[in-house]
Amino acid sequence: MALQSTADVPQAREPDPRYLFGAMPRGTLVDSCVLIDILANDPVWADWSLDQLERCAALGPLVINPLILAEISPRFERATDLEAALAGLPLLKAALPWDAAFLAGQAFKVYRLSQGLKTSPMPDFYIGAHALVAQLQLLTRDSARYRSYFPNLALVAP
Repeated sequence: MALQSTADVPQAREPDPRYLFGAMPRGTLVDSCVLIDILANDPVWADWSLDQLERCAALGPLVINPLILAEISPRFERATDLEAALAGLPLLKAALPWDAAFLAGQAFKVYRLSQGLKTSPMPDFYIGAHALVAQLQLLTRDSARYRSYFPNLALVAP
């Protein structure tokens, strides 16, 4: 079996240079897996996730968006319970950037063209696109998809 060169692997590309900057991130978008680790006191990942959250908070704001909130909400019975659990974390709530919608859709298109099997990965693509267009690094344990479809995205991952 021949190995494919990285030039042959499709990527979500946006010709607009605003997505290709190399500037330092202006903060950190915190993926739901990291928050779940902390809120559930995961025996394997809670310490790593909390350490990374603290390290990233020292560098700039920690941000979540409605998709991230939606991904963690099934673990709670009421919205007030979720809000209370998050109250102890220094998280800023941000709207989803309009520009991220197109980029997320392009990443999804590349995913489907390469025979992606997951039927609804759009939230992950939107989260990656949000971080990229907002000049945020992404704190996540699920780095493979983000590295594949958003090679210019700064990641904090194991």
